[in-house]
Amino acid sequence: MSTKYVYFFGEGKAEGDATMRDLLGGKGANLAEMTNLGIPVPPGFTISTQACAEYSDGGGKWPASLEAEVKEHLARLEKTLGAEFGSTENPLLVSVRSGAAVSMPGMMDTVLNLGLTPDAVEGLVKRTGNERFAWDSYRRFINMFGDVVRGVPHEEFERILSGMKVERGVKLDTDLGVDDLKLLVEQYLNLYEEKTGEKFPEKPKTALIDWTSCSHGFSGNFSPVFSS
Repeated sequence: MSTKYVYFFGEGKAEGDATMRDLLGGKGANLAEMTNLGIPVPPGFTISTQACAEYSDGGGKWPASLEAEVKEHLARLEKTLGAEFGSTENPLLVSVRSGAAVSMPGMMDTVLNLGLTPDAVEGLVKRTGNERFAWDSYRRFINMFGDVVRGVPHEEFERILSGMKVERGVKLDTDLGVDDLKLLVEQYLNLYEEKTGEKFPEKPKTALIDWTSCSHGFSGNFSPVFSS
């Protein structure tokens, strides 16, 4: 029998409960328990600590069936929410949080709005009617993904942002307009490529795989932050 690495929660049922903290991490176990209790938890899925341990022990190689399980559960999440990763009409965005069996304040990583791409930004504009919000979300996603997943220092992104505000003569991020944010996105993407030697992933599933591979032995907890 093959090992199960990914556990779904949503629609009032969860593949797990509070007793599975060692396998699902604290966040995953608590989300599963709340789901089973009928609390309206947004659906998602958790990658087990066992998968991450095998990844670390295997020298950075995924367990054989893990990628297929992740894709299967992502498809289930898309179906549950009626949204699609990378869609130009109704994009699915997810938050991705590290978890562990014991509490480790300040040591867990988070990336919000994974799923945003240039195409998905247009979908987010259509869904929200707020172009500024969509481009600011994409800017922030590039910053978080670059910092957490690929080690591009957060301070480098902040330096670009601060420079833009000085040029525009404003003090607050919220004083920057849509065109300013589009230019910041371009500058952030250039910084990412300069520091990593690679272009920023334009396919959301590629970004999801990259995040999972950087989870440093902790369980990756996946849950949506934008839904229909």
